[in-house]
Formats: sequence, structure tokens, C-alpha cells
Amino acid sequence: MSSCVLCSAAGATRVTLAPGEDVSLLCPTCAAALGGDITLGPRWRCLGDAIWSEDAATQIAAWRLLTALPGEGWAVDLLETVYLDPEVLARAQASDVAPPGVEHRDSNGVLLAPGDTVMLIKDLPVKGSSMVAKRGTSVRGIRLVPDNAAQIEGRVNDQQIVILCQFVKKS
Repeated sequence: MSSCVLCSAAGATRVTLAPGEDVSLLCPTCAAALGGDITLGPRWRCLGDAIWSEDAATQIAAWRLLTALPGEGWAVDLLETVYLDPEVLARAQASDVAPPGVEHRDSNGVLLAPGDTVMLIKDLPVKGSSMVAKRGTSVRGIRLVPDNAAQIEGRVNDQQIVILCQFVKKS
């Protein structure tokens, strides 16, 4: 039986850490905590050892949980002392998980998810550029703006732009 890389609990399963391809063995409690269902308490002291792991996925999971514990002084102190490779830190910070209650919907009210493909329903001038994103342009692999339900990000003509959800429809 597999054990959790964070707390060593039995019954761990493989969990992919969004938005990348990092995979870690986590128990149901640690996996739920990464999904936002975290409660304060001494249970999370195990992160003090996990953050120093040589495995990047373990470091990412530990870092995300430590940042979700801002009320715990020991967690804040640990985050100030830990050093993560800049690439690993960037992957840990790159979370496409939107805050609870933020839903991105297209012009037809269809729920959008990270990585979806959408189509522009109107010609859109791109601010700061002379480019116009034409109606009917397909935008693949969108990213959701975490704190604004009205905006998504996507690449049009090799340029990353912010697009209002009211001007797209899910393909």
C-alpha cells in the first residue's frame, strides 16, 4: 500500500497538481486540503519535512499547503526560510484554481474551464496594439483570470491577451 508523501498516511493515490503535469502520492485528507478544504491544526506540521524533499511535486504540494495556512506562525516562518528552485516555485505559484464562487461563463452562459477552446463572436481591438482579433478566431487552451469572472486569457496571433467572456462562445 502506498503512503502519502506529505504526512506518510496509508492509502495514498496519484494526484496531478494543476495546471502542470506534476504528480504526487497524496492521502485523501492532503488531496482535499490542496483543493481548498483545509482546517488549521497540528496535522500540518508534517509539511516542515515535506517542503525539503528532493521531489519537485512534493515541494509544490507542500508549498501550496503552507501558503494556505497564513494564520499559523510556524508556516509563515517556514515559508520565509525555505528555498525552492525558481522553476519549481513558478510551478507552485501557477495554480489555475479559481477562488470559490468565481465562475467563468461564455456569452451563452456555458461554464468555461482552464484549457477550453473558445471562439470570438465579435471583432476585438487589442489595447496597446494595432492588432484586431477577428470574429470567428479560435482561441485554444484558455486560462481563467482567478479573481475576475468576466475575463479569460488566451493566445491570438502569437500574442497573449485578456478577453472578456461576453465576447466568446465555447467551441
